[in-house]
Amino acid sequence: MSAKSLKYQNALKNFREARQRAALQEVLARLTGKSDELLSYDLVVQKLQLSARTERGVQAIPVDAIVGSVDRYSDFTRTFLPRHDNDRERWARVQTVFSTDGGVNLPAIDVYKIGDVYFVSDGNHRVSVARQQGIQYIEANVIEVQTDVPLTPDIQPDDLIVKAEYAEFLKQTRLTELRPNVDLSLTVPGQYQKLNEQIEIHRYLMQQNQGNKVSYQQAVEDWYDQVYTPLATAIHDHGLLRWFPNRTATDLYLWVSEHREGLEKELGWTVRPEAAVTDLAVKESTRAESQVISSGSWRKARTPDRYTDQLFMDILVPLNGTPTSWQALEQAILVAHREGARLHGLYIAASDALKNSPEALTIQTRFNERCAADGIAGSLTIEAGNITQRICERALLTDLIVLNVAHPPAAGLQSLSSGLRTIIARSARPLLTVPALPSRLDHAILAFDGSPKSKEALFVAAYLAERWKTALTVLSIQQGSKQLPSALDYAHEYLELHEVQTEFEVVDGPMDILPRLIDECQSEECHFDLVLMGGYSGSPLKQIVAGSTVNWMLREAHCPLFICH
Repeated sequence: MSAKSLKYQNALKNFREARQRAALQEVLARLTGKSDELLSYDLVVQKLQLSARTERGVQAIPVDAIVGSVDRYSDFTRTFLPRHDNDRERWARVQTVFSTDGGVNLPAIDVYKIGDVYFVSDGNHRVSVARQQGIQYIEANVIEVQTDVPLTPDIQPDDLIVKAEYAEFLKQTRLTELRPNVDLSLTVPGQYQKLNEQIEIHRYLMQQNQGNKVSYQQAVEDWYDQVYTPLATAIHDHGLLRWFPNRTATDLYLWVSEHREGLEKELGWTVRPEAAVTDLAVKESTRAESQVISSGSWRKARTPDRYTDQLFMDILVPLNGTPTSWQALEQAILVAHREGARLHGLYIAASDALKNSPEALTIQTRFNERCAADGIAGSLTIEAGNITQRICERALLTDLIVLNVAHPPAAGLQSLSSGLRTIIARSARPLLTVPALPSRLDHAILAFDGSPKSKEALFVAAYLAERWKTALTVLSIQQGSKQLPSALDYAHEYLELHEVQTEFEVVDGPMDILPRLIDECQSEECHFDLVLMGGYSGSPLKQIVAGSTVNWMLREAHCPLFICH
Protein backbone atom coordinates (compact mmCIF):
# COMPACT_ATOMS: atom_id res chain seq x y z
CA MET A 1 0.00 0.00 0.00
CA SER A 2 1.35 3.41 -1.01
CA ALA A 3 2.12 6.19 1.47
CA LYS A 4 -0.73 8.23 0.01
CA SER A 5 -3.16 5.33 0.53
CA LEU A 6 -1.99 4.93 4.12
CA LYS A 7 -2.60 8.63 4.75
CA TYR A 8 -6.05 8.35 3.20
CA GLN A 9 -6.96 5.33 5.38
CA ASN A 10 -5.71 7.18 8.45
CA ALA A 11 -7.84 10.17 7.43
CA LEU A 12 -10.93 7.93 7.21
CA LYS A 13 -10.18 6.67 10.72
CA ASN A 14 -9.86 10.26 11.96
CA PHE A 15 -13.19 11.09 10.33
CA ARG A 16 -14.93 8.29 12.25
CA GLU A 17 -13.41 9.57 15.49
CA ALA A 18 -14.53 13.11 14.63
CA ARG A 19 -18.07 11.85 14.01
CA GLN A 20 -18.07 10.14 17.41
CA ARG A 21 -16.95 13.36 19.08
CA ALA A 22 -19.67 15.24 17.21
CA ALA A 23 -22.32 12.83 18.54
CA LEU A 24 -20.97 13.24 22.07
CA GLN A 25 -20.96 17.03 21.66
CA GLU A 26 -24.63 16.96 20.64
CA VAL A 27 -25.52 14.99 23.79
CA LEU A 28 -23.57 17.40 26.01
CA ALA A 29 -25.29 20.34 24.34
CA ARG A 30 -28.69 18.92 25.25
CA LEU A 31 -27.58 18.34 28.84
CA THR A 32 -26.02 21.77 29.36
CA GLY A 33 -28.43 23.82 27.26
CA LYS A 34 -25.50 25.43 25.47
CA SER A 35 -25.86 25.28 21.69
CA ASP A 36 -23.31 23.39 19.60
CA GLU A 37 -24.64 24.78 16.30
CA LEU A 38 -22.87 26.99 13.83
CA LEU A 39 -24.48 30.34 13.18
CA SER A 40 -26.23 31.06 9.90
CA TYR A 41 -24.60 33.98 8.10
CA ASP A 42 -27.83 35.00 6.38
CA LEU A 43 -29.74 34.97 9.67
CA VAL A 44 -27.13 37.17 11.36
CA VAL A 45 -27.17 39.65 8.47
CA GLN A 46 -30.96 39.76 8.58
CA LYS A 47 -31.16 40.17 12.37
CA LEU A 48 -28.54 42.90 12.52
CA GLN A 49 -29.80 44.65 9.37
CA LEU A 50 -26.36 44.58 7.73
CA SER A 51 -25.49 45.50 4.16
CA ALA A 52 -22.24 47.46 3.69
CA ARG A 53 -19.26 45.26 2.76
CA THR A 54 -15.55 45.88 2.25
CA GLU A 55 -13.00 43.48 0.73
CA ARG A 56 -10.00 43.05 3.03
CA GLY A 57 -7.95 40.65 0.88
CA VAL A 58 -6.11 37.54 2.04
CA GLN A 59 -5.40 37.38 5.76
CA ALA A 60 -4.39 34.79 8.34
CA ILE A 61 -7.46 34.50 10.57
CA PRO A 62 -7.86 32.63 13.90
CA VAL A 63 -9.61 29.31 13.36
CA ASP A 64 -11.36 29.56 16.75
CA ALA A 65 -13.05 32.80 15.62
CA ILE A 66 -14.92 31.01 12.80
CA VAL A 67 -18.40 30.54 14.28
CA GLY A 68 -20.70 30.12 11.29
CA SER A 69 -21.22 29.31 7.66
CA VAL A 70 -23.13 30.67 4.70
CA ASP A 71 -24.81 27.46 3.57
CA ARG A 72 -23.23 24.54 5.49
CA TYR A 73 -24.08 25.60 9.06
CA SER A 74 -26.14 22.45 9.65
CA ASP A 75 -23.37 20.10 8.44
CA PHE A 76 -20.89 20.79 11.25
CA THR A 77 -20.94 21.39 14.99
CA ARG A 78 -19.82 24.67 16.56
CA THR A 79 -16.25 23.29 16.67
CA PHE A 80 -16.58 22.15 13.03
CA LEU A 81 -16.91 18.44 13.78
CA PRO A 82 -18.71 16.70 10.87
CA ARG A 83 -22.36 15.79 11.53
CA HIS A 84 -23.01 13.53 8.48
CA ASP A 85 -21.37 10.31 7.28
CA ASN A 86 -21.73 11.28 3.61
CA ASP A 87 -19.00 13.89 4.13
CA ARG A 88 -16.49 11.12 4.82
CA GLU A 89 -14.64 10.92 1.49
CA ARG A 90 -14.38 14.66 0.91
CA TRP A 91 -13.26 15.23 4.50
CA ALA A 92 -10.65 12.45 4.21
CA ARG A 93 -9.27 13.85 0.94
CA VAL A 94 -8.80 17.27 2.52
CA GLN A 95 -7.01 15.79 5.55
CA THR A 96 -4.77 13.75 3.27
CA VAL A 97 -3.60 16.95 1.61
CA PHE A 98 -3.08 18.56 5.03
CA SER A 99 -1.00 15.62 6.24
CA THR A 100 1.09 15.70 3.04
CA ASP A 101 2.04 19.38 2.84
CA GLY A 102 0.29 21.09 5.77
CA GLY A 103 -2.39 22.38 3.42
CA VAL A 104 -0.08 24.96 1.85
CA ASN A 105 -1.21 23.98 -1.65
CA LEU A 106 -4.88 24.35 -0.81
CA PRO A 107 -6.51 27.63 -1.85
CA ALA A 108 -7.43 30.18 0.80
CA ILE A 109 -10.93 29.78 2.20
CA ASP A 110 -13.54 32.51 1.65
CA VAL A 111 -15.11 34.14 4.70
CA TYR A 112 -17.28 37.04 5.77
CA LYS A 113 -16.13 38.94 8.85
CA ILE A 114 -18.72 40.50 11.18
CA GLY A 115 -17.27 42.12 14.29
CA ASP A 116 -14.63 39.71 15.60
CA VAL A 117 -16.09 36.54 14.08
CA TYR A 118 -16.05 34.84 10.68
CA PHE A 119 -18.53 32.91 8.51
CA VAL A 120 -17.32 30.46 5.86
CA SER A 121 -18.66 30.84 2.35
CA ASP A 122 -16.21 28.36 0.79
CA GLY A 123 -13.86 25.96 2.59
CA ASN A 124 -15.94 24.41 5.39
CA HIS A 125 -14.11 21.06 5.17
CA ARG A 126 -10.73 22.76 5.24
CA VAL A 127 -11.77 24.58 8.42
CA SER A 128 -13.04 21.32 9.94
CA VAL A 129 -9.76 19.49 9.29
CA ALA A 130 -7.64 22.45 10.38
CA ARG A 131 -9.55 22.67 13.63
CA GLN A 132 -9.19 18.95 14.41
CA GLN A 133 -5.46 19.15 13.73
CA GLY A 134 -5.04 22.03 16.15
CA ILE A 135 -4.08 24.58 13.51
CA GLN A 136 -4.55 28.04 15.00
CA TYR A 137 -4.58 30.22 11.86
CA ILE A 138 -5.76 29.68 8.30
CA GLU A 139 -5.42 31.78 5.15
CA ALA A 140 -8.71 33.38 4.07
CA ASN A 141 -10.10 35.85 1.55
CA VAL A 142 -11.93 38.23 3.88
CA ILE A 143 -14.95 40.37 3.11
CA GLU A 144 -15.86 42.51 6.12
CA VAL A 145 -19.51 43.33 6.73
CA GLN A 146 -19.81 46.61 8.63
CA THR A 147 -21.63 46.55 11.97
CA ASP A 148 -21.93 48.68 15.09
CA VAL A 149 -22.93 45.64 17.14
CA PRO A 150 -19.98 43.75 18.65
CA LEU A 151 -19.85 40.02 17.91
CA THR A 152 -17.31 37.82 19.71
CA PRO A 153 -16.38 34.13 19.26
CA ASP A 154 -18.39 33.07 22.32
CA ILE A 155 -21.70 34.22 20.79
CA GLN A 156 -24.60 31.76 21.00
CA PRO A 157 -27.65 31.53 18.68
CA ASP A 158 -29.92 32.89 21.42
CA ASP A 159 -27.64 35.93 21.69
CA LEU A 160 -28.83 37.02 18.25
CA ILE A 161 -32.14 38.13 19.76
CA VAL A 162 -30.34 40.62 22.00
CA LYS A 163 -27.95 41.61 19.20
CA ALA A 164 -30.90 42.32 16.91
CA GLU A 165 -32.50 44.51 19.59
CA TYR A 166 -29.18 46.32 20.02
CA ALA A 167 -28.92 46.95 16.28
CA GLU A 168 -32.43 48.42 16.26
CA PHE A 169 -31.63 50.58 19.31
CA LEU A 170 -28.47 51.97 17.69
CA LYS A 171 -30.35 52.63 14.46
CA GLN A 172 -33.09 54.51 16.32
CA THR A 173 -30.80 56.55 18.61
CA ARG A 174 -27.89 57.02 16.15
CA LEU A 175 -25.61 56.82 19.17
CA THR A 176 -22.71 55.38 17.18
CA GLU A 177 -22.74 58.56 15.10
CA LEU A 178 -23.24 60.88 18.05
CA ARG A 179 -20.81 59.11 20.39
CA PRO A 180 -18.28 56.97 18.48
CA ASN A 181 -17.00 53.80 20.20
CA VAL A 182 -20.12 53.62 22.35
CA ASP A 183 -20.79 50.18 23.87
CA LEU A 184 -24.26 49.57 25.29
CA SER A 185 -24.25 45.79 24.97
CA LEU A 186 -26.79 43.85 27.03
CA THR A 187 -27.11 40.12 27.68
CA VAL A 188 -30.84 39.82 28.41
CA PRO A 189 -33.59 40.26 25.78
CA GLY A 190 -36.17 43.03 26.23
CA GLN A 191 -33.90 45.44 28.10
CA TYR A 192 -33.36 48.01 25.34
CA GLN A 193 -36.98 49.05 25.77
CA LYS A 194 -36.02 50.18 29.28
CA LEU A 195 -33.23 52.35 27.87
CA ASN A 196 -35.69 53.85 25.40
CA GLU A 197 -38.10 54.62 28.24
CA GLN A 198 -35.30 56.34 30.17
CA ILE A 199 -34.51 58.52 27.15
CA GLU A 200 -38.15 59.54 26.75
CA ILE A 201 -38.44 60.39 30.47
CA HIS A 202 -35.20 62.36 30.26
CA ARG A 203 -36.53 64.23 27.23
CA TYR A 204 -39.68 65.16 29.14
CA LEU A 205 -37.67 66.42 32.12
CA MET A 206 -35.39 68.45 29.85
CA GLN A 207 -38.41 70.12 28.27
CA GLN A 208 -39.86 70.87 31.70
CA ASN A 209 -36.60 72.44 32.89
CA GLN A 210 -35.83 74.37 29.71
CA GLY A 211 -39.36 75.43 28.90
CA ASN A 212 -39.02 74.59 25.21
CA LYS A 213 -39.17 71.62 22.89
CA VAL A 214 -36.22 69.20 22.96
CA SER A 215 -35.54 66.97 19.97
CA TYR A 216 -35.19 63.23 20.38
CA GLN A 217 -31.52 63.36 19.34
CA GLN A 218 -30.77 66.10 21.88
CA ALA A 219 -32.36 63.95 24.56
CA VAL A 220 -30.32 60.92 23.47
CA GLU A 221 -27.04 62.82 23.71
CA ASP A 222 -27.87 64.43 27.05
CA TRP A 223 -29.12 61.14 28.51
CA TYR A 224 -25.91 59.39 27.48
CA ASP A 225 -23.65 62.16 28.84
CA GLN A 226 -25.51 63.13 32.00
CA VAL A 227 -27.35 59.97 33.06
CA TYR A 228 -25.73 56.86 31.61
CA THR A 229 -22.06 57.83 31.64
CA PRO A 230 -21.76 58.92 35.32
CA LEU A 231 -23.35 55.70 36.54
CA ALA A 232 -21.40 53.50 34.11
CA THR A 233 -18.21 55.23 35.25
CA ALA A 234 -19.08 54.52 38.89
CA ILE A 235 -19.67 50.87 38.00
CA HIS A 236 -16.21 50.62 36.41
CA ASP A 237 -14.48 52.63 39.16
CA HIS A 238 -15.95 50.43 41.90
CA GLY A 239 -14.93 47.24 40.07
CA LEU A 240 -18.51 45.99 40.08
CA LEU A 241 -17.96 43.94 36.92
CA ARG A 242 -15.54 41.79 38.93
CA TRP A 243 -18.39 40.53 41.09
CA PHE A 244 -20.67 39.84 38.08
CA PRO A 245 -18.31 38.48 35.40
CA ASN A 246 -21.03 37.35 32.98
CA ARG A 247 -22.69 40.76 32.77
CA THR A 248 -21.88 43.90 30.82
CA ALA A 249 -21.57 47.43 32.17
CA THR A 250 -24.96 48.27 30.64
CA ASP A 251 -26.55 45.22 32.31
CA LEU A 252 -25.33 46.56 35.63
CA TYR A 253 -26.32 50.11 34.69
CA LEU A 254 -29.96 49.03 34.38
CA TRP A 255 -29.70 46.92 37.51
CA VAL A 256 -28.19 49.77 39.54
CA SER A 257 -30.66 52.29 38.05
CA GLU A 258 -33.58 50.20 39.24
CA HIS A 259 -31.92 49.67 42.62
CA ARG A 260 -31.26 53.40 42.98
CA GLU A 261 -34.84 54.26 42.04
CA GLY A 262 -36.12 51.75 44.59
CA LEU A 263 -33.91 53.21 47.33
CA GLU A 264 -35.05 56.76 46.60
CA LYS A 265 -38.71 55.74 46.71
CA GLU A 266 -38.19 53.74 49.91
CA LEU A 267 -36.16 56.35 51.79
CA GLY A 268 -37.21 59.64 50.23
CA TRP A 269 -33.52 60.49 49.85
CA THR A 270 -31.48 61.55 46.85
CA VAL A 271 -29.06 58.66 46.27
CA ARG A 272 -25.87 59.33 44.34
CA PRO A 273 -25.02 56.85 41.55
CA GLU A 274 -21.80 55.65 43.19
CA ALA A 275 -23.64 55.10 46.48
CA ALA A 276 -26.24 52.94 44.75
CA VAL A 277 -23.41 50.97 43.11
CA THR A 278 -21.73 50.29 46.45
CA ASP A 279 -25.00 49.39 48.17
CA LEU A 280 -25.94 46.93 45.44
CA ALA A 281 -22.48 45.32 45.39
CA VAL A 282 -22.58 44.73 49.15
CA LYS A 283 -26.09 43.28 48.99
CA GLU A 284 -25.21 40.87 46.18
CA SER A 285 -21.66 39.82 47.06
CA THR A 286 -20.06 38.97 50.40
CA ARG A 287 -16.63 39.45 48.79
CA ALA A 288 -17.62 42.96 47.77
CA GLU A 289 -18.84 43.66 51.31
CA SER A 290 -15.48 42.59 52.76
CA GLN A 291 -13.67 44.89 50.37
CA VAL A 292 -15.95 47.88 51.02
CA ILE A 293 -15.50 47.75 54.80
CA SER A 294 -11.76 47.00 54.70
CA SER A 295 -9.47 49.63 56.17
CA GLY A 296 -8.30 52.12 53.56
CA SER A 297 -11.03 51.38 51.01
CA TRP A 298 -13.00 54.54 51.81
CA ARG A 299 -9.92 56.77 51.49
CA LYS A 300 -8.95 55.12 48.20
CA ALA A 301 -12.46 55.57 46.77
CA ARG A 302 -12.76 59.20 47.87
CA THR A 303 -9.27 60.46 47.03
CA PRO A 304 -10.32 61.98 43.66
CA ASP A 305 -13.24 63.82 45.31
CA ARG A 306 -10.95 65.11 48.04
CA TYR A 307 -9.25 67.36 45.47
CA THR A 308 -12.18 68.25 43.23
CA ASP A 309 -15.29 68.13 45.41
CA GLN A 310 -16.51 67.88 48.98
CA LEU A 311 -15.80 64.71 50.95
CA PHE A 312 -19.05 64.74 52.92
CA MET A 313 -21.90 65.49 50.52
CA ASP A 314 -24.37 63.16 52.23
CA ILE A 315 -24.55 62.87 56.01
CA LEU A 316 -26.48 60.24 57.98
CA VAL A 317 -28.02 61.45 61.27
CA PRO A 318 -29.65 58.66 63.34
CA LEU A 319 -32.08 60.03 65.95
CA ASN A 320 -34.10 58.45 68.74
CA GLY A 321 -36.02 61.51 69.91
CA THR A 322 -34.22 62.04 73.22
CA PRO A 323 -33.07 65.61 73.98
CA THR A 324 -29.40 64.64 73.69
CA SER A 325 -29.91 62.97 70.30
CA TRP A 326 -30.93 66.30 68.81
CA GLN A 327 -27.43 67.61 69.56
CA ALA A 328 -26.19 65.30 66.80
CA LEU A 329 -28.49 67.09 64.35
CA GLU A 330 -27.12 70.48 65.40
CA GLN A 331 -23.58 69.21 64.84
CA ALA A 332 -24.57 67.75 61.48
CA ILE A 333 -26.11 71.08 60.41
CA LEU A 334 -22.80 72.82 61.12
CA VAL A 335 -20.95 70.28 58.97
CA ALA A 336 -23.60 70.53 56.25
CA HIS A 337 -23.14 74.30 56.04
CA ARG A 338 -19.40 73.88 55.54
CA GLU A 339 -19.76 71.11 52.99
CA GLY A 340 -22.96 72.10 51.20
CA ALA A 341 -24.20 68.67 52.19
CA ARG A 342 -27.56 66.92 52.36
CA LEU A 343 -28.73 65.53 55.71
CA HIS A 344 -30.40 62.13 55.83
CA GLY A 345 -32.21 61.59 59.11
CA LEU A 346 -32.95 58.05 60.27
CA TYR A 347 -35.42 57.01 62.97
CA ILE A 348 -35.68 53.29 63.63
CA ALA A 349 -38.93 52.08 65.17
CA ALA A 350 -39.17 48.87 67.16
CA SER A 351 -41.65 47.37 64.67
CA ASP A 352 -43.42 48.14 61.41
CA ALA A 353 -46.58 48.89 63.38
CA LEU A 354 -44.81 51.78 65.13
CA LYS A 355 -43.43 53.42 61.99
CA ASN A 356 -46.48 55.70 61.82
CA SER A 357 -46.71 56.29 65.57
CA PRO A 358 -47.14 59.88 66.82
CA GLU A 359 -43.61 59.78 68.27
CA ALA A 360 -42.04 58.75 64.96
CA LEU A 361 -43.99 61.30 62.92
CA THR A 362 -43.20 64.07 65.41
CA ILE A 363 -39.47 63.35 65.12
CA GLN A 364 -39.74 63.33 61.33
CA THR A 365 -41.57 66.66 61.27
CA ARG A 366 -39.14 68.29 63.69
CA PHE A 367 -36.13 67.09 61.69
CA ASN A 368 -37.50 68.32 58.38
CA GLU A 369 -38.52 71.69 59.85
CA ARG A 370 -35.12 72.18 61.52
CA CYS A 371 -33.30 71.53 58.24
CA ALA A 372 -35.62 73.88 56.36
CA ALA A 373 -35.12 76.62 58.95
CA ASP A 374 -31.36 76.51 58.37
CA GLY A 375 -31.62 76.24 54.59
CA ILE A 376 -30.24 72.69 54.58
CA ALA A 377 -31.46 70.03 52.17
CA GLY A 378 -32.62 67.22 54.41
CA SER A 379 -35.32 64.69 55.15
CA LEU A 380 -35.83 61.94 57.70
CA THR A 381 -36.96 58.43 56.89
CA ILE A 382 -38.60 56.04 59.34
CA GLU A 383 -37.64 52.37 59.28
CA ALA A 384 -38.08 49.36 61.52
CA GLY A 385 -35.61 46.70 62.55
CA ASN A 386 -32.31 46.26 64.32
CA ILE A 387 -30.89 49.72 65.03
CA THR A 388 -27.22 48.84 64.56
CA GLN A 389 -27.83 46.88 61.37
CA ARG A 390 -30.00 49.59 59.82
CA ILE A 391 -27.45 52.33 60.56
CA CYS A 392 -24.62 50.31 58.99
CA GLU A 393 -26.75 49.54 55.92
CA ARG A 394 -27.82 53.14 55.34
CA ALA A 395 -24.31 54.44 56.02
CA LEU A 396 -23.28 52.95 52.65
CA LEU A 397 -25.48 55.54 50.93
CA THR A 398 -23.78 58.43 52.70
CA ASP A 399 -20.30 59.81 53.43
CA LEU A 400 -20.42 60.39 57.19
CA ILE A 401 -22.42 59.31 60.24
CA VAL A 402 -23.08 61.93 62.92
CA LEU A 403 -24.16 60.20 66.11
CA ASN A 404 -24.89 61.26 69.67
CA VAL A 405 -22.92 59.36 72.34
CA ALA A 406 -25.64 58.56 74.85
CA HIS A 407 -24.25 55.19 75.93
CA PRO A 408 -20.49 54.82 75.33
CA PRO A 409 -19.05 51.29 75.44
CA ALA A 410 -18.35 50.08 78.97
CA ALA A 411 -14.99 48.69 80.03
CA GLY A 412 -14.12 45.00 79.77
CA LEU A 413 -16.39 42.28 78.47
CA GLN A 414 -19.50 44.48 78.58
CA SER A 415 -18.11 46.56 75.69
CA LEU A 416 -18.98 43.76 73.26
CA SER A 417 -22.70 44.39 73.81
CA SER A 418 -22.43 48.08 72.91
CA GLY A 419 -24.37 49.07 69.81
CA LEU A 420 -22.08 52.06 69.29
CA ARG A 421 -19.03 49.80 69.31
CA THR A 422 -20.63 47.56 66.68
CA ILE A 423 -21.42 50.54 64.45
CA ILE A 424 -17.83 51.80 64.68
CA ALA A 425 -16.44 48.32 63.95
CA ARG A 426 -18.75 47.49 61.04
CA SER A 427 -19.47 50.80 59.40
CA ALA A 428 -17.78 51.45 56.07
CA ARG A 429 -17.98 55.20 56.68
CA PRO A 430 -16.35 57.53 59.24
CA LEU A 431 -18.29 58.63 62.31
CA LEU A 432 -18.50 61.97 64.06
CA THR A 433 -19.59 61.22 67.62
CA VAL A 434 -21.13 64.04 69.66
CA PRO A 435 -20.92 63.61 73.48
CA ALA A 436 -22.69 66.82 74.48
CA LEU A 437 -23.13 70.23 72.90
CA PRO A 438 -22.08 70.61 69.27
CA SER A 439 -18.61 71.94 68.47
CA ARG A 440 -17.46 74.51 65.93
CA LEU A 441 -14.67 72.12 64.86
CA ASP A 442 -12.15 74.96 64.66
CA HIS A 443 -9.15 73.31 66.35
CA ALA A 444 -8.44 69.59 66.02
CA ILE A 445 -6.06 67.03 67.49
CA LEU A 446 -5.06 64.10 65.29
CA ALA A 447 -4.09 61.01 67.31
CA PHE A 448 -1.63 59.36 64.94
CA ASP A 449 0.36 56.15 65.29
CA GLY A 450 0.99 55.23 61.64
CA SER A 451 -1.62 52.45 61.55
CA PRO A 452 -3.86 52.11 58.46
CA LYS A 453 -6.86 53.51 60.33
CA SER A 454 -4.91 56.47 61.67
CA LYS A 455 -3.87 57.18 58.06
CA GLU A 456 -7.57 57.41 57.25
CA ALA A 457 -7.84 60.00 60.02
CA LEU A 458 -4.79 61.84 58.62
CA PHE A 459 -6.54 61.95 55.23
CA VAL A 460 -9.57 63.64 56.83
CA ALA A 461 -7.45 65.92 59.01
CA ALA A 462 -5.59 67.33 56.01
CA TYR A 463 -8.90 67.88 54.23
CA LEU A 464 -10.40 69.76 57.19
CA ALA A 465 -7.29 71.90 57.54
CA GLU A 466 -7.35 72.81 53.84
CA ARG A 467 -11.08 73.22 53.24
CA TRP A 468 -12.41 74.27 56.63
CA LYS A 469 -9.23 76.04 57.82
CA THR A 470 -9.34 73.92 60.97
CA ALA A 471 -6.20 74.38 63.08
CA LEU A 472 -4.42 71.04 63.48
CA THR A 473 -2.10 69.47 66.04
CA VAL A 474 -0.69 65.97 65.49
CA LEU A 475 -0.29 64.00 68.71
CA SER A 476 1.79 60.81 68.81
CA ILE A 477 2.10 58.71 71.94
CA GLN A 478 5.25 56.61 72.41
CA GLN A 479 4.95 53.61 74.67
CA GLY A 480 8.19 53.16 76.60
CA SER A 481 11.16 52.70 74.28
CA LYS A 482 9.06 52.31 71.16
CA GLN A 483 9.90 55.04 68.68
CA LEU A 484 7.71 56.24 65.85
CA PRO A 485 10.08 58.01 63.44
CA SER A 486 8.65 56.41 60.30
CA ALA A 487 5.06 57.18 61.34
CA LEU A 488 5.90 60.79 62.13
CA ASP A 489 7.86 61.13 58.89
CA TYR A 490 4.84 59.85 56.98
CA ALA A 491 2.53 62.39 58.65
CA HIS A 492 5.07 65.21 58.15
CA GLU A 493 5.46 64.45 54.44
CA TYR A 494 1.73 64.02 53.84
CA LEU A 495 0.82 67.32 55.50
CA GLU A 496 3.68 69.18 53.82
CA LEU A 497 2.51 67.84 50.47
CA HIS A 498 -0.89 69.40 51.15
CA GLU A 499 0.68 72.60 52.49
CA VAL A 500 -0.95 72.18 55.89
CA GLN A 501 0.62 74.09 58.78
CA THR A 502 0.54 72.02 61.95
CA GLU A 503 2.20 71.35 65.29
CA PHE A 504 3.56 67.96 66.34
CA GLU A 505 3.49 66.71 69.92
CA VAL A 506 5.23 63.47 70.95
CA VAL A 507 4.32 62.15 74.41
CA ASP A 508 5.81 59.19 76.25
CA GLY A 509 3.36 56.91 78.03
CA PRO A 510 0.63 54.29 77.58
CA MET A 511 -2.20 54.84 75.11
CA ASP A 512 -4.75 55.30 77.89
CA ILE A 513 -3.27 58.72 78.71
CA LEU A 514 -4.84 60.15 75.55
CA PRO A 515 -8.11 61.27 77.22
CA ARG A 516 -6.14 62.97 80.02
CA LEU A 517 -3.91 64.73 77.49
CA ILE A 518 -6.95 66.00 75.65
CA ASP A 519 -8.44 67.33 78.89
CA GLU A 520 -5.16 69.06 79.77
CA CYS A 521 -5.07 70.71 76.36
CA GLN A 522 -8.68 71.81 76.80
CA SER A 523 -7.82 73.52 80.08
CA GLU A 524 -4.99 75.49 78.47
CA GLU A 525 -5.22 78.14 75.79
CA CYS A 526 -5.43 75.66 72.90
CA HIS A 527 -9.16 74.95 73.23
CA PHE A 528 -9.29 71.83 71.06
CA ASP A 529 -12.83 71.02 70.02
CA LEU A 530 -12.30 67.92 67.85
CA VAL A 531 -10.23 64.73 67.99
CA LEU A 532 -9.53 62.68 64.88
CA MET A 533 -8.43 59.07 65.32
CA GLY A 534 -8.55 55.62 63.79
CA GLY A 535 -11.15 53.05 64.78
CA TYR A 536 -10.68 49.76 66.61
CA SER A 537 -7.50 47.76 66.03
CA GLY A 538 -6.71 44.24 67.08
CA SER A 539 -9.14 41.47 67.97
CA PRO A 540 -12.10 41.99 70.32
CA LEU A 541 -10.31 39.79 72.87
CA LYS A 542 -7.25 42.05 72.79
CA GLN A 543 -9.49 45.09 73.22
CA ILE A 544 -11.06 43.53 76.31
CA VAL A 545 -7.78 42.44 77.91
CA ALA A 546 -5.60 45.43 77.03
CA GLY A 547 -8.36 48.00 76.79
CA SER A 548 -9.42 50.10 73.82
CA THR A 549 -8.28 53.68 73.27
CA VAL A 550 -11.41 54.33 71.20
CA ASN A 551 -13.65 53.22 74.05
CA TRP A 552 -11.66 55.28 76.55
CA MET A 553 -12.12 58.34 74.39
CA LEU A 554 -15.84 57.71 73.92
CA ARG A 555 -16.26 57.52 77.69
CA GLU A 556 -13.95 60.38 78.70
CA ALA A 557 -13.68 62.96 75.92
CA HIS A 558 -15.87 66.06 76.15
CA CYS A 559 -15.49 67.08 72.50
CA PRO A 560 -16.61 65.32 69.30
CA LEU A 561 -14.54 62.41 67.99
CA PHE A 562 -14.01 61.86 64.27
CA ILE A 563 -13.44 58.10 64.10
CA CYS A 564 -12.15 56.66 60.82
CA HIS A 565 -12.36 53.06 59.72
